[in-house]
Amino acid sequence: MDTYESVILVKHEVFVFNIPPRTSNRGYRAADWNLAEPTWTGRLRLIAKGEECYIKLEDKNSGELYARCPIDTYPGVAIESVSDSSRYFVLRVQDDSGRSAFIGIGFGDRSDSFDLNVALQDHFKWKKKEQQISSEPTQPELDLRFKEGETIKINMKITKDGSDSTTNKSKTRTTGGLGLLPPPPGGSRLPAPPGSSPAGSPAHVPKPEAVAESWGDFTSAPSNVPNQSSPSNANWVQF
Repeated sequence: MDTYESVILVKHEVFVFNIPPRTSNRGYRAADWNLAEPTWTGRLRLIAKGEECYIKLEDKNSGELYARCPIDTYPGVAIESVSDSSRYFVLRVQDDSGRSAFIGIGFGDRSDSFDLNVALQDHFKWKKKEQQISSEPTQPELDLRFKEGETIKINMKITKDGSDSTTNKSKTRTTGGLGLLPPPPGGSRLPAPPGSSPAGSPAHVPKPEAVAESWGDFTSAPSNVPNQSSPSNANWVQF
């Protein structure tokens, strides 16, 4: 399976310098280079491909490869900062046959060198975390399926009417739990409380005076109406 290149960073102008060999352990100094006359000027690309990370120095227009710098760790031998400036680095470039050489690179703007430094640090931090995650033991998957021949047992209490106890409890709650029966049909009424009169007693029959007072003028006959009690003045037909 082919692995595609992932471009992490692109800088469109980088300067390449021939550098003298290191003579001591104090590190490289950009002041020892001929900064006024760079050997080559082109484009820098930081590439990630699978487990590999490398810098490509390419022609600005044609994209032709000038040099390639594999990076296995940062900071490390593959790319080093110089001791007297933050804009210059030393790269260990390699050809297809595996031969290596050291060259100097630099940027005209300090922000470009800062971007390269941060991009390399972030890439190798991410790579370290990825390795830690892959090395952690995986948790076994929980298998809840029944094994062959495995059964389960459910305990249920069955009442006399054939239903379980859960159903009986729900029925008891719906009736309120008192269990009272309605009064039998045709039964006697409860006695009235002391001091009260039954509905059919004389105390409930209205007095004539009260009826007359309540109807007012409707009970008195007008004067021009003939007396119905006198047979001589009545012209009534009895059916």
